Amino acid sequence: MPITPADLNHLPLFRPLTEAQLKELLAAFVPRKVKRGSTLFREGEVPSKFQLLADGEIELTEAREPKVIVRPIAPIGELGALTGVPRNTTAVATKDSELLEVDRDALMKLFSRSADLAFLFYKGLLDVVSDKVRRDKLRLDEMRDNLIRTQKAMKELRDVVLSADETPISQPVCDKLDELIEHNRRSHYRVSPLESHPAAVRFNGGTVVPVVELSEGFLKLAATKELKTGAEATMVLALPKGEIPVSGKVERAGSDGVLLRLDLLIDEYKQAMVGYMTELQMLDFVV
Repeated sequence: MPITPADLNHLPLFRPLTEAQLKELLAAFVPRKVKRGSTLFREGEVPSKFQLLADGEIELTEAREPKVIVRPIAPIGELGALTGVPRNTTAVATKDSELLEVDRDALMKLFSRSADLAFLFYKGLLDVVSDKVRRDKLRLDEMRDNLIRTQKAMKELRDVVLSADETPISQPVCDKLDELIEHNRRSHYRVSPLESHPAAVRFNGGTVVPVVELSEGFLKLAATKELKTGAEATMVLALPKGEIPVSGKVERAGSDGVLLRLDLLIDEYKQAMVGYMTELQMLDFVV
């Protein structure tokens, strides 16, 4: 049975569109049949098509996340398909299915011909994304509250162990609790530089290496032959608003990058680094 405007109107993405606009949009889609077991796309791929599941069933899998079953009528990965963001999931048909597809370039041409359609479509997309952000914030708040409770409980447990008579397991338990408490400190949370807020280090020889992640106590650099595990390093950290000298010891160096534990910074340099990290963190806030 073909999809009608009424079938799409109840979906948040299409709710702002009129019946005439939905008909115009549906006319751009091309049907495609897929067999059970077929892979529609894989995690990490850059999408080029916007897809609707018209019939059948699709399973979405993501590392360390529960599987999600998509049933008709539903868009599949609409945000990535329309922005070019790499897929977060792998999609496999668990039944013989039918899709409606449109190339992103063809969709953009349609939008260029109909500004009203494009405006309302992207309003629907923004509504979907906003709702997802809101739900993600609720989950993050819950995770943060759990972390705070766990951190407090570990400190109380450590105090109990320290106040009790010493046994053979007292020291190992305290050491592990101290390790976990230190690991969970907020200052150890890392942020990643963005194209609009880049960061890199420059060595004495002039070699420049991008910063992949940073925290108050660590820098993770892109893979480089300049540093080996265990080496002491001195360099200049280049931030958008200036440069600061940093030094530290390489804890790990490999093909995935270099992890550097920083020496203590003087207050002026520490404030500059924390200020940069705060700017990155503010980009994640929805005000």
